[in-house]
Amino acid sequence: MLTATALTSSLKANPEGLAAAGRSANRNNDESSQPVLPPPVYEPFQWAAPGVIFSFEFLDKRLRSRTVLPAGVEPPRDIPKPTAISGIETSLHCTGEDPNDHHGLKLTGGTPGARLIYKGKREVPTPLGKRLSIYQTDPDLGLEVESVYETFAELPVVRRSSRVTNAGRQTVGIEYLSSAMLYNLAPPRRFEQELLIHFAQNTWQAEAQWRAVKPSRAGFIDNGNFTVSPAAFNSVGTWSTQRYLPMGVVENTELGVTWFWQIEHNGTWHWELANTQDKAVYAYIGGPDELHGHAWKSLKPGDSYETVPAAVGCVRGGFEEAIDALTQYRRTACLRPRTDTRHLPVIFNDYMNCLEGDPTTAKEMPLIDAAAAAGCEYFVIDAGWYAELSENWWGSVGAWQPSKTRWPGGLQLVLDRIRAKGMVPGLWLEPEVIGINSPLKDKPDAWFFQRHGKRVIDHTRYLLDLRNKEVRAYLHSVIDRMVGEYKVGYIKMDYNVDGLEGTEYLADSPGQGLLEHNRALLSWLDEVLARYPELTIENCGSGGGRMEYAMLSHLQLQSSSDQEDYRLYPAIAVGESAAVLPEQLAIWSYQLVKGDPDAAAFNLVNAMLFRIHQSGHLAELSPECLAQVKAGLRIYKDEIRPHIGAAVPYYPLGMPDITDTDSPISLGMRSPRSNFIAVWRLQGDEKVHLPKVDPKMKILYPADLGIRAESEGDGVSLIFPRKMMACILTA
Repeated sequence: MLTATALTSSLKANPEGLAAAGRSANRNNDESSQPVLPPPVYEPFQWAAPGVIFSFEFLDKRLRSRTVLPAGVEPPRDIPKPTAISGIETSLHCTGEDPNDHHGLKLTGGTPGARLIYKGKREVPTPLGKRLSIYQTDPDLGLEVESVYETFAELPVVRRSSRVTNAGRQTVGIEYLSSAMLYNLAPPRRFEQELLIHFAQNTWQAEAQWRAVKPSRAGFIDNGNFTVSPAAFNSVGTWSTQRYLPMGVVENTELGVTWFWQIEHNGTWHWELANTQDKAVYAYIGGPDELHGHAWKSLKPGDSYETVPAAVGCVRGGFEEAIDALTQYRRTACLRPRTDTRHLPVIFNDYMNCLEGDPTTAKEMPLIDAAAAAGCEYFVIDAGWYAELSENWWGSVGAWQPSKTRWPGGLQLVLDRIRAKGMVPGLWLEPEVIGINSPLKDKPDAWFFQRHGKRVIDHTRYLLDLRNKEVRAYLHSVIDRMVGEYKVGYIKMDYNVDGLEGTEYLADSPGQGLLEHNRALLSWLDEVLARYPELTIENCGSGGGRMEYAMLSHLQLQSSSDQEDYRLYPAIAVGESAAVLPEQLAIWSYQLVKGDPDAAAFNLVNAMLFRIHQSGHLAELSPECLAQVKAGLRIYKDEIRPHIGAAVPYYPLGMPDITDTDSPISLGMRSPRSNFIAVWRLQGDEKVHLPKVDPKMKILYPADLGIRAESEGDGVSLIFPRKMMACILTA
């Protein structure tokens, strides 16, 4: 992933204090220039990653991608041969060039991508695997293209990116450049029968809702010829996972093979599935482009432009096997070995169904005592700590100074109480915005996103532009005060607005300004954590609004949702398990003052296979409910937590649907040394059967609410005496 040092080396300062981060730099500078290669050989070849084979062939001197398949699997029958528009290894289209396909809304026929001449390839070892670079050139425009495939351990996944360098004398406009391309996922006339597309809808309070549909249900329709309308999935703006998760899983049920990918970017991205005019079924996978993200790039002579990375893989089997591989890839290639993701402390947060942005000393003190007594290890004061009692916490962001009216004895008094109770204190922060009534509103316009000569305003906030070195310096001063002066060890970093198209100020286009800002944000985060390596930062975007592995390869924790109804949370948590490592995914367990022990246990089960975000007025719970909380946290810490960092998810009852309040839900987490299954009964029948589950599994939690587990047939049946109950099983 991008490192602070590598990204900083690619930035170019300008008189306004902005940095043009238009290129990513995930390789050392001595590797960015093309090496001296032997004369190219224009014969078909294969390249093997662990368990998966990439097959290439040629159309004259032009490289074409044929298939990506697990080792030993024969290609689908009757797949087309490469043509001028099919099998293009890197899809690239430049302004003024003729797209050589009847493409409509598809990103096909890109030129000069279709006419690139193969120059050769080079493979080098890496600490975790190997890296293949394929080199191509376009003499007409003077462009040099490098395609990178990088492996990690023994996983059937590669990280794929593309870099184009202008070696000519004229400026070239880039309209799109793929991070990865896949071809021949099914025969031309069989894709509707053979393919199943898995994708995740993602929206506020209803994150990670997976759907599995035939191509026609996603917009890729077999019309007897070829389509000009793809099945398209994308997101635009700084909420990088608003509407969809940046993932795709395409299963060929006839072949018994599944392709999958995740786009590792904290801004605009796009992927599509369709066929070319020559009938080849393809997947385009990429970051921002002009059509979908207003991201036109002016590439000057001597400059390079690199795509966002995408992880791409292929396995035998279906959805579960794909998620297993992706989970192991995230743990191997994306997760930084920080203390928080090793020890997984239980976090109390005072927001959800608790103080909800209205903290005071009087309210916090009993919560602190109760959270410590229940077994929490972090205590986070959420939104509102900086706003005076007469102010609204939403519109007063930006200065990040403690309120005087909320903390009569000073905020430090409350933070000291947290530490005295053996917990690590934390504070909420939304650093990338300034309220329109904040004193910082008078900073120069160069501090902020701009479009059409005006500052961008979204829901009473200005959006800070992190390309600006003064902005980054100011935000560093905020972090220094919070960590150095207040001695907090945890920051909940929220982001509640959306930059949408981006900023056109000192940028080729709004989308390119946004891309540069996205990369500058990652660089700033690296700088923060380099200065404070023990600091834990939670990634939040109104819950799961930017839940992806650009942010999560830098930060330790992911906020899962702002969903306020605990009964809807299982459908979110289970869906998110396919997108985020369990040791990074924070799930709310918010206790209700008027709840009963069933509700208390249900809340705990929601979170116990992940990271626990405990909340609720613990000091006001009934003894019976508080006993469920204490028992759940003890079991989590003693018996479940040690296994989460090696666990992979599986789905005994398939993926849930948040709109279905009757059907039961289940999630398994399997590690090398243990196996846990969470089961939720909603409004449906009292009996829930789990097929193909070890009949020896027993109830781990809760032990005293009358739930029974019985061996039955090919699995286990749970008998829940009441509606809206949940439990954890273990062998």
